Amino acid sequence: MSTATMPEYSSQVSESQMHLTPPAEAKMAELMADADADIRAIRVFVSGGGCSGLTYGMTYAEGPTPYDSVLEGEGFKIVVDPVAMGYLQGCEVDFHQKGLGASFVFNNVFQSVGGSGVCGGCGGAGGGGGCGSGF
Repeated sequence: MSTATMPEYSSQVSESQMHLTPPAEAKMAELMADADADIRAIRVFVSGGGCSGLTYGMTYAEGPTPYDSVLEGEGFKIVVDPVAMGYLQGCEVDFHQKGLGASFVFNNVFQSVGGSGVCGGCGGAGGGGGCGSGF
């Protein structure tokens, strides 16, 4: 009988798995401060579709599930399910505001799936995987 060990599951998102820039952290804290009282976190998700083959987005969450990994910062909590975490390895989440337009941008998301890092349909390049947020 084999006694192979399973990899250890971490319920915390490490800096090497997902990094938030200071503008993204500030916007996350602002969103949480303005959210309804029953909102406890912001969920980062990955879904099929979009110009890169995957769409990266966010939505409000009542809190983490037992399977989520959590990233906590000053004034915010981010939750990510294990499947999405697999596609987010090494990403940077940034926040850009230009005029009236504002969006979260997921940089370096193509490292885990071997993509080109170009998002021609969205006007982004250099590894941006998101064209906006789920809010």
